[in-house]
Amino acid sequence: MKILVTPTSLQPGNNQKALNILKEFSTDLVFNPLGRPLREEELIPLLSDCDGYIAGLDYITKNVLDSCENLKVISRYGAGCDRVDIEAAKGHHIVVTNTPGANAQAVGELAFGLILCTARKIAYLDSQLRSGRWIRDTGVELAGKTLGIIGLGAIGKVVAKCAGGFDMKVIAYDPYINDRYCQMNGINSVSFKQLIRNADIVSLHLPLNSDTRHMINASVMEEMKQNVIIVNASRGGIIDEEAAYEYLKKGKLGGLGLDAFEVEPPEASPLFELPNVIVTPHTGAHTGEATENMANMAVKNLIDVLSGNDCAYIVTRE
Repeated sequence: MKILVTPTSLQPGNNQKALNILKEFSTDLVFNPLGRPLREEELIPLLSDCDGYIAGLDYITKNVLDSCENLKVISRYGAGCDRVDIEAAKGHHIVVTNTPGANAQAVGELAFGLILCTARKIAYLDSQLRSGRWIRDTGVELAGKTLGIIGLGAIGKVVAKCAGGFDMKVIAYDPYINDRYCQMNGINSVSFKQLIRNADIVSLHLPLNSDTRHMINASVMEEMKQNVIIVNASRGGIIDEEAAYEYLKKGKLGGLGLDAFEVEPPEASPLFELPNVIVTPHTGAHTGEATENMANMAVKNLIDVLSGNDCAYIVTRE
């Protein structure tokens, strides 16, 4: 069987244990030649005659899937499937799997790192000092501030635990929220409107879909507190980046931390010009522990489906 493997941290030399298991299953492996998420026109020639596919953050469109007569399974290396055309996969009877929870600790820690770095302007001060400027620029303390978490899944819960260590108040909005979990962990479950009006810091942990695209837009930012900090370590597109730029320039937003962008890799963005913006290259899941967990789960999911075994992490069967 021919298998395409595109995650950048599951290429030769990385996560060798998982790759060895995959090589025992199939000797016909194709790897990502570009070292970044693949677009439609780049993906089609690599995937068109494959039986299986371990997918990173590639753009898996209907056109891509229409070209894949042999493809039986897309094993997502990660939890999100927003870049997979699920309906097209169903139409072609392609099984889609994912690795939920495998990177929750890593992404949650990075999100909180973005919160801390944005609040204390660490990246900006670092760059200034390296340029020979010994300056003072006042930040804010986290203790006593209200952290609003939108999406209280596995990653959001990690962020909430981190906030507890900084003596922050935590409020959360999630349409599927576990009220008992909130009560047991000192989290106040609120509506979306209540959260955006009361949070000093907002951390986003959501999938990208038609309901969440540009959820954080100009009208929402208008209702937020003065000097609010927003952090997105989930998916680009949840924040309207043009609106965020305007509200940062006006001083309504106190800071923005981004690990995800509407276009990845991002093109030149005016956001990069602002000192109160900190950016990372969608690296939340890139710890040794998380990449090993995701690699092992993604390989196992693919082998289970292609071998006709039960798979615990199927997103869609057909």
